[in-house]
Amino acid sequence: MTTVAEEIRVAEFRRELGLESLIDVHTHFMPKRVLDKVWAYFDAAGPMIGREWPITYRADEDERVALLRGFGVSTFTSMLYPHKPAMAAWLNAWSREFAARTSGCLHTATFFPEPRAPGYVREALDAGAVIFKAHVQVGAYDPTDPLLDPVWGLLAEAGTPVVAHCGSGPVPGPYTGPEPIARVLARHPRLKLIVAHMGMPEYGAFLDLADRHEGVHLDTTMAFTDFVEEFTPFPPADRVRLADAADRILWGSDFPNIPYGYAHALDALTRLDLGDDWLRAVCHDNAARLFDRI
Repeated sequence: MTTVAEEIRVAEFRRELGLESLIDVHTHFMPKRVLDKVWAYFDAAGPMIGREWPITYRADEDERVALLRGFGVSTFTSMLYPHKPAMAAWLNAWSREFAARTSGCLHTATFFPEPRAPGYVREALDAGAVIFKAHVQVGAYDPTDPLLDPVWGLLAEAGTPVVAHCGSGPVPGPYTGPEPIARVLARHPRLKLIVAHMGMPEYGAFLDLADRHEGVHLDTTMAFTDFVEEFTPFPPADRVRLADAADRILWGSDFPNIPYGYAHALDALTRLDLGDDWLRAVCHDNAARLFDRI
């Protein structure tokens, strides 16, 4: 499908729901040399990928922003993450500047378990960061690391959401799965946690966390698509739970690092057959409320 055809299909999706725009809480923008390395890792089907993974929207930064706007995305994020110490503060400086020059981008920040983390997280919050990214799989760190306890506390106190890749997909890590992040939530029950990828493949366990914690949300990133359903399908028995959690599920795409078109992921949500109200809530209203974009 061409980009023009994608734009037409996404416009039809929005028109059918009466949505002027979409809010995508899981899009990636990062410094070029970092993104180039991420893409190289995907191209090589590295051990944390586990399969062939072509990048559909491989383009320069301005073109990627224009593509999102062409899809009618009014609000998006610059999900970025460190894989080692002494990296997060530099990424945060870049993302602060990117958000300042990019209309519609939510000021995004990140962190890593290191002594400086509480300081630069506080600086990011003071500078206006409204969403953070934690990548437990790539960072290969324990989210209950004592170095992160003050970070979780700061974010819980501020009421600032954290998108956490804490599920074990596509390949398990030493600290992925629901148990480690559940221990974080037990210590910081007011934390606003957005579980990336619906927590795949531990979908049910992460829905359980949302049942127990009012601040837990889940994003739809890559879930329900043909690419994911082939290997880690969403359990049919849990389908009704998606309706029950309608106010806590958020649209996320993983743009640009997806191996299919943007419209396909929206089609995948539509074929869940959960109704127009559910789709409107997921693709716009829940995030608009969470980030005060109404």
